[in-house]
Formats: sequence, structure tokens, C-alpha cells
Amino acid sequence: VKSRKVPVVFDARVARGLVGHLLSAINGSSVARGTTFLKDAMNTAVFGSHITIVEDPHQHRGLRSKPCDAEGIANRRANLIDKGVLTTWLLDLRTARQLGLKSTGHAGRGTSSPPSPGSTNVYLEAGMLTREALLADIKDGLYVTDLVGSGVNGVTGDYSRGAVGFWIENGQLTYPVSEITVAGNLKDMFKNLTPASDLELRYGVDAPTVRIEGMSVAGE
Repeated sequence: VKSRKVPVVFDARVARGLVGHLLSAINGSSVARGTTFLKDAMNTAVFGSHITIVEDPHQHRGLRSKPCDAEGIANRRANLIDKGVLTTWLLDLRTARQLGLKSTGHAGRGTSSPPSPGSTNVYLEAGMLTREALLADIKDGLYVTDLVGSGVNGVTGDYSRGAVGFWIENGQLTYPVSEITVAGNLKDMFKNLTPASDLELRYGVDAPTVRIEGMSVAGE
């Protein structure tokens, strides 16, 4: 396809990666070092007002469910993003002390390393539109089914990934496309994100199909 700016729709299987980028950006280690594009974003609108992202460490049969974090601090269900607003960092005792705050109960522990902040079961709440309705008014756009490479800058939020998927014409998936790049900045992508209603809780981080307006698609 020719290079242009179009709406880009991320299939639910790859949309969960966008939630992962948010979790990395609000991780206490990144905040304490000042190496995140959201370091000054606490209590400000990071997404549109229709977006809520939930963490539920007590989710029934959740893959990451647990009653407390790796430092014995009780955890709880909370909205990391509440109607678009960032409400918390992910902190363990060490990063909380560095920031002059209290632990949020997000310590995780490996077999051979000290505790570090991490998340449990996190999901982007479903929207009101079906996946078909999300596509319906797109005259030209891209439906992404897979992403290649890791071109995401956590300090600036710049996003550039190789993509594979289908071209959208008049609301319908048409021919397959590959060897293209989708690019933008996570700050803008988060603000222009619309979720579909097809959320399924399958992994530790989940999201429905999402649509992002005005991303750059680099092809010919």
C-alpha cells in the first residue's frame, strides 16, 4: 500500500500489547529514573474519557491472581486508568521509597533477583461498538493482525512497528498486506483510541479490538 495516514485497527490479540506499553510507562522503576514519557502525567488525562483500564489481582481463575505482592503487601482491584485519567504508579517498597510514596502492592519476585514492580491481571474495558461497527465508517485503513520488531521508545513514546494484516476499504477487510510499518507516538495513540466490545479475558493482560485514528502507515 502507499504511505499515508489512516485509521489503524488492532486485532484484540495484538491490542493487548498497547496496554503492555502503558504498564511499562507507569512502572515505578521507570518513573524513579525519569525514563518514561508519562513521568509527569499522574492525575492527568492520558486517554479519552471513555477509557478505563482495570487491574484485578483477585480475578477468579486469573493467570496472575494472588492475594498479596512479593513483599507481603495486600493488593486490591483498582482502575489504573479511570475515565482516561492516570491514577497510580506500579510501586514496590524500593521504588516507593525513591519517590517518597507508599508501596502500591505491585512487587514481583523472580528466582534469582530482588523484588521489582509488576502488574497482575490487567484489562482495557470493552467499549460499546462491535468490531464490525468499529470498521464500518473506515473508507481506507489498516487492520493489524500481527506486529514485527520492537521499535517503541519508552522515554519519548515514539512507536514504530512492522505490521501484517488486511487493508480496509469501505468498512470491509479486503486484501492482505505485509512489509509495512505503522508509526505514531503513544501519547497521541492513547488519546485517539476507541475500544470495541469484544473483550475476552484470556491472558494476564487483555484488550478488545481497538481503533486508533490518524496513524502513519509506511508502504511504497
